[in-house]
Amino acid sequence: MDSTKIVASTPAGAPDPRALRRVCGRFATGVAIIGACAPQGRPVGLTVNSFASLSLDPPLIVWSLARHSPNAALFQSGEAFGVSILRAGHDELARRFARPQPDKFAGVPHWRCPRGVPYLDEALATLSCRVERADPLGDHLLIVGAVEDFAASDGDPLVFYGGDFVRVAA
Repeated sequence: MDSTKIVASTPAGAPDPRALRRVCGRFATGVAIIGACAPQGRPVGLTVNSFASLSLDPPLIVWSLARHSPNAALFQSGEAFGVSILRAGHDELARRFARPQPDKFAGVPHWRCPRGVPYLDEALATLSCRVERADPLGDHLLIVGAVEDFAASDGDPLVFYGGDFVRVAA
């Protein structure tokens, strides 16, 4: 057993953001690309590991986005967005969509629903959603999505743990 401890507060008692990030990094998460349609039909995509199922009845999911994100305005109540859950081996896709660049979908196999929302062709699963609510909490928007459609295929998920991508052992 590793006895290394992470100090999570400063002498003044305030949480140290870097230490808190390392502590939260001890929780393994899946990785997804959130897709949306910007003005003039431009596809927008961003990597998240904050995605989670919230409710089955009604079907709701939740994820968060930094409030300072240039894409925050796209996630207003009623707007459509999509979730492409990544499969093992999609590390580079996750990195690509995490970095700022003008057209993240250029050269990436994807399709669009009738509302223009982009989804990755090789996703492990997809969910078509509309924003139920987007609430500012701390330095993020907490976005609740109403699930309108979904699909899944077999395969292993891409997992993020301790600041890097890892494989799940069967």
